[in-house]
Amino acid sequence: MGFIAGLLLLYMSEEDAFWLIVALLKGAVHAPMEGLYQAGLPLVQQYLFQFEKLVQEHMPKLGQHFIEEMINPSMYASQWFITVFSYSFPFPMTLRVWDVFLYEGIKVVFQVGLGLLRFCHDDLVKLPFEELLHSLRYFPDEATDPDTLFPLAFSFKVNSSLEELEKEYRKRLDGPNASSSSSKRLLPLKSKTMSRAVSQVLSISNVGKK
Repeated sequence: MGFIAGLLLLYMSEEDAFWLIVALLKGAVHAPMEGLYQAGLPLVQQYLFQFEKLVQEHMPKLGQHFIEEMINPSMYASQWFITVFSYSFPFPMTLRVWDVFLYEGIKVVFQVGLGLLRFCHDDLVKLPFEELLHSLRYFPDEATDPDTLFPLAFSFKVNSSLEELEKEYRKRLDGPNASSSSSKRLLPLKSKTMSRAVSQVLSISNVGKK
């Protein structure tokens, strides 16, 4: 959360940054983010499950190589979702991701992640475990060039797949705590707070489109 707060404070006042974070956490416009930071990281676990399945769907050869080398998304992609690429990625790329994220929501993280893997696909499928893990944490500069990466990322249509995979993930959850924690993430904000948070997200999104 600190990386996100730091990024927002570069462009707005402390109060505006606070309300935007409230909007993001509580789901004023897009899916609530608070599950990314709750105990046990429940939303991170869901997103990693979805991402792994998307890799297997769109890049089956790489997905199989990950299985053979015992690589799972928690080893390299957790920070992508927790910080929305504001951690350890070039600043120009981070800003471009956030422009889209504020307007369209979390799906851009999946798309950019898939784009990174697709760009490096031919190299990744040849690497053994240690080199593979290193490459997944430190992508080459050309892979993180927004002008190269974003057209590739947006070629992945993930909306329907994400919805189906979320349903599949929820069916796999065991115990009563799963449903209760899920419900907690979706609790609405009180009307005045929601109104202010929505206004903040929309104003930031509109600035990005001008």
